[in-house]
Amino acid sequence: MAQEIERKFLVTSDAFKNESIKQTRITQGYLSSVPERTVRVRVKGAKGYITIKGIGNTSGAARYEWEKEIPVSEVEELLKICEPGVIDKTRYEVQAGSFTFEVDEFYGENQGLIVAEIELSDENDKFDKPSWLGEEVTGDARYYNSMLMKNPYTQW
Repeated sequence: MAQEIERKFLVTSDAFKNESIKQTRITQGYLSSVPERTVRVRVKGAKGYITIKGIGNTSGAARYEWEKEIPVSEVEELLKICEPGVIDKTRYEVQAGSFTFEVDEFYGENQGLIVAEIELSDENDKFDKPSWLGEEVTGDARYYNSMLMKNPYTQW
């Protein structure tokens, strides 16, 4: 079983953009957004994906994840039957020591929200924290993309 372990943080400044090694536009929707199983389709750059995620552990840092690349044309068709609300963001990849932070800058109804995630091999891995990294929000469901489409950041 595939498992994703990641921690999530708010971002306090746009200094990360100068450190970015790659940026990609992402559009995604959810076929299912119940906490026990989210099913997401996304266009990331020029590729399409379908992803299934299970419910998180107690801390919210680890959960089952399965992902498969599918044609962009299939994602576009599936987006038509997704739950209301589409996530639109740019993902910046920022190297920090031996880890890479994925920093998402949101648009539309989530404008103003910038969140950084770091994928780990163990929940307790030590990593360097860049100066632009703010409060940890791992496990705070409000910051899950599947929740941001239902309750956008600009409505908090």
